[in-house]
Amino acid sequence: MNLEQKINKFAEYISQSNNIVFFGGAGVSTESGIPDFRSSSGIYNDNSDENYGVSPETILSHTYFFRNTENFYKFYKSKMLYLDAKPNDAHKILAKLEEKNKLKAVVTQNIDNLHQQAGSKNVIELHGTVKNNFCLDCHKKFDVSYITKSNGVPYCDNCGGIIKPDVVLYEEQLNQDSVYNAISYITKSDMLIVGGTSLSVYPAAYYAGLFFERNYNENKKSVIVNKSETYYDNRFDISINESLGGVLKQAYDKLYN
Repeated sequence: MNLEQKINKFAEYISQSNNIVFFGGAGVSTESGIPDFRSSSGIYNDNSDENYGVSPETILSHTYFFRNTENFYKFYKSKMLYLDAKPNDAHKILAKLEEKNKLKAVVTQNIDNLHQQAGSKNVIELHGTVKNNFCLDCHKKFDVSYITKSNGVPYCDNCGGIIKPDVVLYEEQLNQDSVYNAISYITKSDMLIVGGTSLSVYPAAYYAGLFFERNYNENKKSVIVNKSETYYDNRFDISINESLGGVLKQAYDKLYN
């Protein structure tokens, strides 16, 4: 199929489905100006970080946070917070599909809160969110503006404890409630849309794999949209290597505009 045929088929799948789940990675937000992690221009390949003396993966780890909190926040504030970013077409179309009771959940690896800003209600944030922060000692909660306004390490205004972003760092476990909910929605869905992820890093491939394993031979649909090809493309009914926002908008417009 050429691109137009794939988009037509994508729209047809949406029209036939009433229990759609979207699973997304960093590529969902690149069109909002937020860099991904592992591409040539991604955060992990930014040579300006050489002065830290360690890799970004090390900086964004549980151990590093507690051993070198000041350097962690220096990196975190400059590389992980994009508070001026706005939802793009992908976020907006997913929110519209939820409004029409087509899409039941967004499962995201992103921490930028853009799905909620676009209007999505049922968002499962596997890696947490920069929006929420908490004191490690008294557990008082703080919004992200408290972090950005602080000089260096942010400390609790109640007890003086160190504040930690409510994001999952390397070496930390995912929230088990989020994991359970993600698996439940994905395996019970009648259509899985995967976007903005190569499915090359655990646990992304695991979640997609569960859809196929538990829906084997059932009349359920799957679509993956990612700018580059993935190892799993041939497992999906449709694979499209284009901009996610553009593809979603075209499919949506064929149905509703």
